[in-house]
Amino acid sequence: MAGRVALVAGSSRGIGLATAQAFLSEGCLTAITGRDPDALGVARQALGREFGPDRLLAYEGDLRRSDVGAAVVSAIVERWGRLDYLVANVGSGQGPVGWDVHDEDWQQLIETNFLGSSRLVQQVLPLMIDARRGSIVLVASIVGLEGTDAPMPYSAAKAALVNYSKNLARTVGQHDVRVNCVAPGNILFPGGSWERHLSKRPDEVQRMIAEDVPLRRFGRPDEIADLIVFLSSDRAGFMTGACVVADGGQTHGF
Repeated sequence: MAGRVALVAGSSRGIGLATAQAFLSEGCLTAITGRDPDALGVARQALGREFGPDRLLAYEGDLRRSDVGAAVVSAIVERWGRLDYLVANVGSGQGPVGWDVHDEDWQQLIETNFLGSSRLVQQVLPLMIDARRGSIVLVASIVGLEGTDAPMPYSAAKAALVNYSKNLARTVGQHDVRVNCVAPGNILFPGGSWERHLSKRPDEVQRMIAEDVPLRRFGRPDEIADLIVFLSSDRAGFMTGACVVADGGQTHGF
């Protein structure tokens, strides 16, 4: 993967940051993005120290907006002249639970967890189709595959993302562009939702992990990052339209 170019959305912390680090470890030139300028600055400095600033591009902005997506893709092409890998790690699981959800909450969570990724894909695909190469990995969630206690709009958006990835793979395969999806389970990292849940109700959360997750632990961001980089790489060259679950065995279906 040395010399190829990756764009990792939502990469100032958690799964996105670990994925950017994994791409850089494989020799990629890597663009990172984030909405929080402070968190993005910390990530840029840390990755720059480890891998060198010349292999890194950091772009602050909200990738749910088409103009921001277009701008970051333009910046990547201007600097490196190509784009080989997209990781659409766009979303947030925060939202109201239960059935009584206002339209505004539905709209916000669908916008954040589905439309943000699909808009970014639309900015990237013309480049990949013209080059007749490229890999896209969409970051969904196990809540899009099974019924859970997660907010319904979030779960519905992630289910839509899984379906979108399957249909998109069928559409762009003729152009030698691959599209896959990952569905992580409970991933623990600083500043993440599970850290907040643990701080508020540690006994309940630990009991849930012990009872519902056969491996009896949280996942780590680097475990998801390794999966994403594999799906992006030539070693997964015959994989497209797949949704790969990494959840410690928590889900019941295939």
